Amino acid sequence: MCGIVGLFLKKEDLRPQLGELLTEMLITMTDRGPDSAGIAIYGDEGDGFKMTLQSDTPETTFAGLDVEMTDALGAPVTMKIVDTHAVLRLPKDVEVAARQFIEAKNIRIMGAGDSMEIFKEIGLPKDVAARFNLSAMSGSHGIGHTRMATESAVTTLGAHPFSTGADQCLVHNGSLSNHNAMRRILTQKGFAPKTQNDTEVAACYISSRLAEGANLGEALEGTLSDLDGFFTFVVGTKNGFGVVRDPIACKPAVMAETDDYVAFGSEYRALANLPGIETARVWEPEPATVYFWER
Repeated sequence: MCGIVGLFLKKEDLRPQLGELLTEMLITMTDRGPDSAGIAIYGDEGDGFKMTLQSDTPETTFAGLDVEMTDALGAPVTMKIVDTHAVLRLPKDVEVAARQFIEAKNIRIMGAGDSMEIFKEIGLPKDVAARFNLSAMSGSHGIGHTRMATESAVTTLGAHPFSTGADQCLVHNGSLSNHNAMRRILTQKGFAPKTQNDTEVAACYISSRLAEGANLGEALEGTLSDLDGFFTFVVGTKNGFGVVRDPIACKPAVMAETDDYVAFGSEYRALANLPGIETARVWEPEPATVYFWER
């Protein structure tokens, strides 16, 4: 049992409220997932490509890392440290070299993209949210997850969201039965999962479909034929937000839409305090049906 939340803002003037709204939604789902929590925020693109890193020893790992990378790459690298995470900004054309440099130091890369930042850790959602000051973050959309681990260990890498492509991430409630077979297929395609979590397999699947030229709706549609099990997926991309449930749809889910936003929660109480919820169109997503919004 896990909790999923998502919020896609339609209006620019609401961007400063994104972190505050998502934080409240996330904490509301604590009893569905007290082991760990995470959130992906699609914020200001700013200057350069973003890479979010994580370390269990940030004081030593991140000390002087931006200066060291600037010298090694011959390109400007800036760094913002947020608790156990650090967000780097660097020119897009040095991304490959930057990844090689970071991986050689055994530093975890949580995600990368023009606008996406990912923060996730072990602990109660309220504590994770406070550590990263999530309520102060702004952006156009975001997704979050509270985890109750059932099939893999309680670790930072096992927490959601999983990001396996630029500006793309996925959260999941459920279980996949064919994830090992799909893991082999995805590895052959160059999208090898790095953890034992079946959710990362789903994230890699979405990334592979997007890389093949599918749009978000088509990629989500493919999960219904290629992934076996029971699942609810909420996916974020640079310009999009999507939801799909398996044909049985045994995991709870509710959505709401107004002129200002589209919201998702594993339960209605996650949406109950959103502005304008009393006049929103509220519905339960249909089984085996893809919902997605793009800018």
